[in-house]
Amino acid sequence: MITSHPRRFCKGLALALVLFSYSALAESATHGIATHGQLKYPDGFTHFDYVNPDAPKGGEVTLSSLGGFDSFNPYIIKGSAAPGSGMLHCSLMQESGDEPSSLYGYLATKIEVSEGRDSVAFTLNPDAQFSDGSPVTAEDVLFSFNALVKKGAPLFGLYYRDVNDAKVLDKHKIQFSFKDGTNRELPMILGQMPIFSKAYYEKNKFEAADLTVPIGCGPYTVAEVIPGSAVKYKRKENWWGQKVPSQVGLYNFDITYKNFRDQTVMFEAFKSGEYDFRSENIAKNWANGYKFHAVKDGRVIVEEVDHDLPVGMQSFTMNLRKPLFEDLRVRKALNYAFDYEWANENLFHSAYARTQSYFENSDLAGNGTLDDDEFQYLVNFRYHKDVPDELFSESFSSPQTDGTGNNRNNLKKADKLLREAGWIVKNGKRVNEKTGQPFQFEFMTADPAYERIILAFRRNLDRLGVDVAVRTVNPSQYMERIESHDFDMIMHVIPQSETPGNEQRDFWGSGKADTKGSRNVAGIKNPVVDEIIEDIIDAQTREDLKVRTHALDRILLWNHYMIPGWHLGKSRVAYWDKFQMPAIKPKDGIGFTTWWIDPNKEKALNN
Repeated sequence: MITSHPRRFCKGLALALVLFSYSALAESATHGIATHGQLKYPDGFTHFDYVNPDAPKGGEVTLSSLGGFDSFNPYIIKGSAAPGSGMLHCSLMQESGDEPSSLYGYLATKIEVSEGRDSVAFTLNPDAQFSDGSPVTAEDVLFSFNALVKKGAPLFGLYYRDVNDAKVLDKHKIQFSFKDGTNRELPMILGQMPIFSKAYYEKNKFEAADLTVPIGCGPYTVAEVIPGSAVKYKRKENWWGQKVPSQVGLYNFDITYKNFRDQTVMFEAFKSGEYDFRSENIAKNWANGYKFHAVKDGRVIVEEVDHDLPVGMQSFTMNLRKPLFEDLRVRKALNYAFDYEWANENLFHSAYARTQSYFENSDLAGNGTLDDDEFQYLVNFRYHKDVPDELFSESFSSPQTDGTGNNRNNLKKADKLLREAGWIVKNGKRVNEKTGQPFQFEFMTADPAYERIILAFRRNLDRLGVDVAVRTVNPSQYMERIESHDFDMIMHVIPQSETPGNEQRDFWGSGKADTKGSRNVAGIKNPVVDEIIEDIIDAQTREDLKVRTHALDRILLWNHYMIPGWHLGKSRVAYWDKFQMPAIKPKDGIGFTTWWIDPNKEKALNN
């Protein structure tokens, strides 16, 4: 999946890291791998159903990005990668967008998994080339693996840690051997690996965060760079991959990304036609902002699009490394102070639903009380100190209010919890009963659009005597402070795939809590969570996976590590009417990389 930013890449990779089922595979070379059952597309298929194989190529699309950039490498921890920089590279395999967790050949034409599930081999397309015309070989794949493990972002070392050895078998074939056959995701994880030129990086530092444009095997090259402001990608003519079945019908136009300093400026730029496509995540804009002339006369199309994907968790995320948030009662009290119902009605135009699961909008959510299978699984952890008793008898639900703004009952419950945790009120301020330390923290954001909801939350916290400072910083500083764990509370989004696996170690694993740049942003350290994650990775059936994911969900929720936010089970998009698109949509309901420009529509817009 092509992504444009290191965090978006992580987001896109999390969606692709899925549970691998070997029952669907023969022991010989195959054209793809699937989670369960059979692949949708047979060997010899010509294109995915949700593309137009005859889509015309040409034209240019302008997209937007928030903040600046200083690098073209989205796979390292240093710097801020240019939006779209993932498009420079290819991967061994391509995720299908209309079936659960299936990969098909891209750079690799065939994949072979050993009978004992302890190795995988990829056979490469001999026609594959980098942008300088040099061939892509197994040596480049080996180099890419080693570079990502040794110099890439921490998540790569985590994902590949069960790879015991990588060996070039011939110019176009490479084999990865595993420590054992228990990590059932590894073939698919390796299939998603971005591939780099060994020869290029023998002369350039892989870990350098600069604007040197690398060569790549992907569908785009960089045509122009305005540092920190804009970057233009040109579609490669006669690209080697354009006839590969998994790539047919994709990447039909050149792309320019324009960077903006904040959401307000970005939205105004869209209305004036400075960029062509917008995914809207601000309810106020959606309710009131799309009444400008271009919408009324049909030049801008505004749509709500259904999708069939998990929405993950957006939350107020506490830094559990800070002593202030160590006590579960404190974290629970803060949840009581958030009046979601008032916020939804007054700030979000009643557009959202409260998120009640880390796997919301999927069958992986641990909703309701425990069923028999879940009880039998969780009973082994029943008396562990990190497993709250309520989990076994109650269904989790965040505190509710009547939406009037009078949150008195919940604030009384919050006050009781804080007092039990040793935080009393003295002279109108919440302080630690033993030390006199004031209860105060900073809420950091990089997006001014979030300030209004943060300030509403702060008003209730102020009634509890809690002192909250709100700080808005630029996106680069924001990412640097998160990666170095220099924050108290933030608004954070954790994506989820249809079939969770190894990425859960990075989200919640104790071993990643203190690793700079890991996605365990909250700093969770829970040995029961660690054990369940390993069971999820080793799940051999979909039913086993559901039971174990439900268990993980419940433990995360009942420990109140985060204050759940809100979600919308649809995507809201707006675009200038210059596009055509296939009739069949992938699971995300959009499939923007399958769209193409209609010259007649574009001409009409410009008249």
